[in-house]
Amino acid sequence: MLAGDTHPFSCMNSQRETIRQQMRQRRRSLSTEQIQTASYDLASRLAHSRQFQTSQHIAFYLANDSEIDPGYLLTMAWDHGKTCYLPVLGLRNTRRLWFLPFERNTPLLNNRFGIPEPVHSRRARLLKPVRLDLVFMPLVAFDLQGNRLGMGGGFYDRTLAFLRTRQYWQKPRLIGLAYDFQQIDKLPHASWDVPLHAIATNSGLYPVQHTL
Repeated sequence: MLAGDTHPFSCMNSQRETIRQQMRQRRRSLSTEQIQTASYDLASRLAHSRQFQTSQHIAFYLANDSEIDPGYLLTMAWDHGKTCYLPVLGLRNTRRLWFLPFERNTPLLNNRFGIPEPVHSRRARLLKPVRLDLVFMPLVAFDLQGNRLGMGGGFYDRTLAFLRTRQYWQKPRLIGLAYDFQQIDKLPHASWDVPLHAIATNSGLYPVQHTL
């Protein structure tokens, strides 16, 4: 590579960061009423989906930074007797997620990023993702090829990396949750990104070709 040339990896990172900033800014411009309406529409659509109805062990997230909120769907899952989980951070040097059961009265404590997660001790029985049926994932942007842009920490990609090597048994299923406007035509992605099986927005559920 000649002096002054830009490495393709640097270009991709720059593109992703630009998209991330633009989408987060647009998300933050939403009113509380707009977020609530979109989140309710999302839950109404997903509640009737095969993926939700046939799954018993489901991981959710607690909305942060004006993300679309799966809280309505979480309540529906509780009402239907499903076992629900939230991600918790692993040790600092692992940058991986584990999952703990989340019930209506589960106490929460902010993690190092200021995001609430179930209170737990080092001896807690943390669930491995392979035991989940379905994971609802937050995102900043997506495309209909199943590519997902997150906040940049890589926690979900590291945690779910084992799915990239599987050809037949795909568990858990991964569904990204987003507002309609978070869709772009083609998202720059890296080889280590774990693709989604579907994307759900306030307007519909979009299976990714060849995965669902």
